[in-house]
Amino acid sequence: MTKAERAKLLAKQRPRLGVFKFTSCDGCQLSILNLEDDLLALDQQLDIAFFPEASSRMQSGPYDIALVEGSISMPEHAHQLVDIRKQAKYLITIGACATSGGIQALRNWTDLEAFKRAVYPSPEHIQSLSTSTPISEHVSVDFELWGCPIDKRQLFNVLTDLLAGVQPKLPEYSVCMECKRQGNICVLITKGIPCLGPVTRTGCGAICPSMGRDCYGCFGPSEGLPQGPGMPPNTSSLSNHFHTQFQLIPVDVLRRFRGINGNVRPFNEESRAWENA
Repeated sequence: MTKAERAKLLAKQRPRLGVFKFTSCDGCQLSILNLEDDLLALDQQLDIAFFPEASSRMQSGPYDIALVEGSISMPEHAHQLVDIRKQAKYLITIGACATSGGIQALRNWTDLEAFKRAVYPSPEHIQSLSTSTPISEHVSVDFELWGCPIDKRQLFNVLTDLLAGVQPKLPEYSVCMECKRQGNICVLITKGIPCLGPVTRTGCGAICPSMGRDCYGCFGPSEGLPQGPGMPPNTSSLSNHFHTQFQLIPVDVLRRFRGINGNVRPFNEESRAWENA
């Protein structure tokens, strides 16, 4: 058997990976590239068949694993996504845009046509949906990786778990737990900064509180401790604390929750509660 024939046989035996992008900044795909040596190790176990951000080698499906970055915000996106779902055994969303609609979901509360007229000299040429929605609103999703951007170690763990036949499991508890582990002084209590850490899931390593600033919720709402497994975060208690103790006016409370993951249900509902306050 020639070297080329052996390489071809090995490629057939390795699970095939495809990486796809919709409306996003590419930051989560860059996190994949930031795996560096670990990415080279993964390449020995996975056949990276489609990843335009990294290679001009673009092979058609089917794929064993599809990583999808970005939200659905263009008319053609939904049709493209359905095709990807048909070709993928596992579909994993990567990042806030794909899991919640991302920062571009701010359009969901506005008049998009008015913005287009204000920004573009020829708004009739801009073909865009009036909403930005997560992947899960259009097709079934097997696993979600939160973050803006995702944590590269979480991604590596998910991929290696799947390769080993293990169900991936990531923490769902709040950033506060991570701060405690690192010995961080609580910026909410000691500095009076309106930090979203108590209602945001861990995964970033508590980067912002470790630097003395507030968490702004880029990993989405927490669902585990201290609320209890599967319980939504107590956003109303935190927002009332922002208002009564920190004297944030209602629109500022609203803005705290209507950010990167503002479209996801717990944050969405809390921001709406302050619209007419």
